[in-house]
Amino acid sequence: MSLEQRKWSVDEEQAVVERLREGRQRIDAELSRVIVGQKSVIEQVLIALFSGGHCLITGAPGLAKTLLVKAIAQVFDLRFQRVQFTPDLMPADITGTEILEETGDGRRQMVFVKGPIFANVILADEINRTQPKTQSALL
Repeated sequence: MSLEQRKWSVDEEQAVVERLREGRQRIDAELSRVIVGQKSVIEQVLIALFSGGHCLITGAPGLAKTLLVKAIAQVFDLRFQRVQFTPDLMPADITGTEILEETGDGRRQMVFVKGPIFANVILADEINRTQPKTQSALL
């Protein structure tokens, strides 16, 4: 039986809503240990995360933007990667590349080394500073 077909009782619905409320309070408590004074920003980033969207976080240096994203990844036990975009960054620096590696028995084989794009949460810092082809690799 799928969730759409299942009939929920009022008590079951209230229990689910209460679990969601408790979960949200735990998330807020954990993030409040790390990020202070940014409650509105935290709420907006969580809304984007829960709705499956992306975020554009702007602000002056020192406002804990990187720390916020890293803390959210830690709270949800997700793999976090930060990419500092520079003019010399290449698409393979983001997507990964194959390298020739020697095995223990002396043979050589091609091994794919994953780039930061394979993380669950990616912070693309100063993306406007790199070439369009590198920006496209991120997309």
